[in-house]
Amino acid sequence: MILVADSGSTKTHWSLCTANGQHSEFVTDGINPFYQSENEIRQAVEQQLWPSLQQYMWIGTINAVYFYGAGCTAEKKGVVSAALSSCFPQASVSLESDLLAAARALFGQSAGIACILGTGSNSCYYDGSVIVKNVSPLGFILGDEGSGAVLGRILVGNVLKKQLDDDLCGKFFAAYKLTAAEILENVYKRPFPNRFLAGFSKFLSENISHPAIYSIVYDSFDAFVVRNVSQYETKGRKVGFVGSVAYYYAEVLKKVLEAHDLELADIMQEPLEGLIRYHKIRK
Repeated sequence: MILVADSGSTKTHWSLCTANGQHSEFVTDGINPFYQSENEIRQAVEQQLWPSLQQYMWIGTINAVYFYGAGCTAEKKGVVSAALSSCFPQASVSLESDLLAAARALFGQSAGIACILGTGSNSCYYDGSVIVKNVSPLGFILGDEGSGAVLGRILVGNVLKKQLDDDLCGKFFAAYKLTAAEILENVYKRPFPNRFLAGFSKFLSENISHPAIYSIVYDSFDAFVVRNVSQYETKGRKVGFVGSVAYYYAEVLKKVLEAHDLELADIMQEPLEGLIRYHKIRK
């Protein structure tokens, strides 16, 4: 029995895979060691995941955990590994980045340029086995172009600085019922400002036909390509995307890729199904 997990900053998708090929899926809050301690991660697993697993009475038979997560860098892997090992003492625990999750889900054992456009953004060149090159995403303050957090940041900044017309600004405040002070409090003083900002992506989606909103999305995707994808050798290589932002804004994303003469491999909302397939093939 194996447990496969794909975790972003907002949510974690888990799949419990049985020996006969069946699997059951669960969703918990996101796990990110840049924002959470070992104890906080362990508590999240115990409180949110264990109750779901226990109803299947399989928890004692899990012999391997494959966890892919945002923030699972070489420096931070140990935090998550220790938390999961204490939760699943009978299982071997493998920790990899969410970027490798995207690459394996999109390309399996083939090469390509794998990208994430979700709450955050990232990219790499994957040779079919390992990540060969990665342009650092730098987070939503310095980078993360095309991500939900950056889209939300640009939108909120434009609303508060009155760079959008009165109708759009009115719609925004009517939809979220937030004051400028409350927005600033959430961004600068409360945990997970990236999640908070990414939550405004729905407004962009609902108003994508407005030229000013379309430009925010198009320009941010274009910046993602220019500042990230273009740093890899793209000739003869396909580019694939994982993440809710890529999925829901697929038509805009395709326009940007066409403008840069890039060949699209696939756009997946979530990588979990591809990861399950990958680990089953390699068993």
